[in-house]
Amino acid sequence: MSLGQQLAPHLPFLRRYGRALTGSQAEGDRYVRATLEAIVAAPEEFPREVDPRLGLYRTFQAIWGSTHLDEREGLIEPTGNESEAIARARLSRLAPRSRQALLLTAMEGFTTEDAAYLLEESADSVETLVAEALSEIDKQTRARVLIIEDEPLIAMDLETIVRDQGHEVTGVAVTRDEAVALAMEDRPGLVLADIQLADDSSGIDAVKDILAQFSVPVIFITAFPERLLTGERPEPTFLITKPFQRATVKAAISQALFFDETTVPAD
Repeated sequence: MSLGQQLAPHLPFLRRYGRALTGSQAEGDRYVRATLEAIVAAPEEFPREVDPRLGLYRTFQAIWGSTHLDEREGLIEPTGNESEAIARARLSRLAPRSRQALLLTAMEGFTTEDAAYLLEESADSVETLVAEALSEIDKQTRARVLIIEDEPLIAMDLETIVRDQGHEVTGVAVTRDEAVALAMEDRPGLVLADIQLADDSSGIDAVKDILAQFSVPVIFITAFPERLLTGERPEPTFLITKPFQRATVKAAISQALFFDETTVPAD
């Protein structure tokens, strides 16, 4: 099997990581393209001693680190992306490597040891970085959350996670129409949305209806993330795979609010 064939299944998830890291589909994809170009240009430098997914993310990390260094030194132009600007203000209080450690472990599912390899840190350092990131992000963000989920047990679990992070739940909707009605009645600052709803309506359509009325960060929850990671249309910046871990949901919520200008520092 060629290297390209080995890497192909992992690309949608690397793109997810890139978007979560930058807060932008276009910007995240730019780093993924640069990663692939680097691999094509020098395939002999691709890490062969580890799993292909680890090697892919390790190459991405190298591109991310070197490009951000160049930007700080004025060697490349900043993107001017609005969410990036929001993030930059908050990044002054949160070390970038802490966020990377959080995303790699909680969202991408890497073990502490694998994240340590990717970040070139010790396992103990990664655990410390993750704890610091969660603590600092929770201090910086607070929101009112609408949950669109038709499975009662999952909805209850999501409510608990949201409240444990210090956020407020504005309501739980089980259909498209109910979701839109709740959003219009009590405007949320964040939406957690399942895709397949109780009456066979679509959570995607519900979100489109809501976004037609006002801007709000959205986290999609689905058992089939590949269906939304096609690269052929605007994709969700934040996407959770079912069955999910609580840590994954917490990380996604923190990251979504991190890039949103309407969230405010906690008292």
